[in-house]
Amino acid sequence: MDHMLSTKEAKVSKSCTEPAYFDIGGIKTRCRASGVGEPILLLHGWGGSIESMELLFARLERHYAVFTIDFPGHGKSGLPPRAWSVSDFSEYVLRVMDALHLQRPHIIAHSFGGRVVIKLAASHPERVGKIILVDSAGIQLPRSSKYYLRLLLAKIGKYLAKHCGRLGEFACRRIYRAIESKDYASAGPLRETFVKVVNEDLSPMLPHIKAPTLLIWGADDKETPVSAAKVMERLIPNTRLIIFKNAGHFSYVDQYGKFCLVVEKFLRE
Repeated sequence: MDHMLSTKEAKVSKSCTEPAYFDIGGIKTRCRASGVGEPILLLHGWGGSIESMELLFARLERHYAVFTIDFPGHGKSGLPPRAWSVSDFSEYVLRVMDALHLQRPHIIAHSFGGRVVIKLAASHPERVGKIILVDSAGIQLPRSSKYYLRLLLAKIGKYLAKHCGRLGEFACRRIYRAIESKDYASAGPLRETFVKVVNEDLSPMLPHIKAPTLLIWGADDKETPVSAAKVMERLIPNTRLIIFKNAGHFSYVDQYGKFCLVVEKFLRE
């Protein structure tokens, strides 16, 4: 059963094994916390939730105080009040950390969560411990020919909707359904937020990350390819990259045993 916590009460949530709710800037925020030791914050990817990090949470709570949340608009947390940027999400996480009295936690972030951590670590280096970015988003790679084809089709759809009446509007809807990404299609009320987030290139932020950083990637990741990881490895000052074979975008699941061993070693160093 979920519980309701005020911001004041949130400081004791480290003893709550069941998810709880508290208020962050007017947004009902779902949080789970358990364990004793150095604090670790787990951040899921786009479309995920607390449950996305369940395997890792269960492993780490044996030796650490582990915290995880549903991002606004995800899982059972409330929606953001408007279309948010990556900066909005990073400031939100900072407020979560304040509410939970996490001064400088280690952070493990997957995919979209990595975007948020990149911005947070670059803007507030004093608030993060070690960082583990897992198949992280945030790098704008060169656009493929498929991207430009979708862009052209979208423009055609807009033209038809504007100039060809109901038939044009129908054609536009069919075109958009054919070319939209799965994440965009399922984003619902977060569609404007999704567009703002994915169009921001965080490469300029990477040299400002001071925290020791571990990059973990799946060799077969199609969502955030290894080429993005190599850009991060080059631009983040204190970092190293580990690539798992036979793993995709969810490398922490595909190679769970190896992933845990690598993470635990990095946190002990």
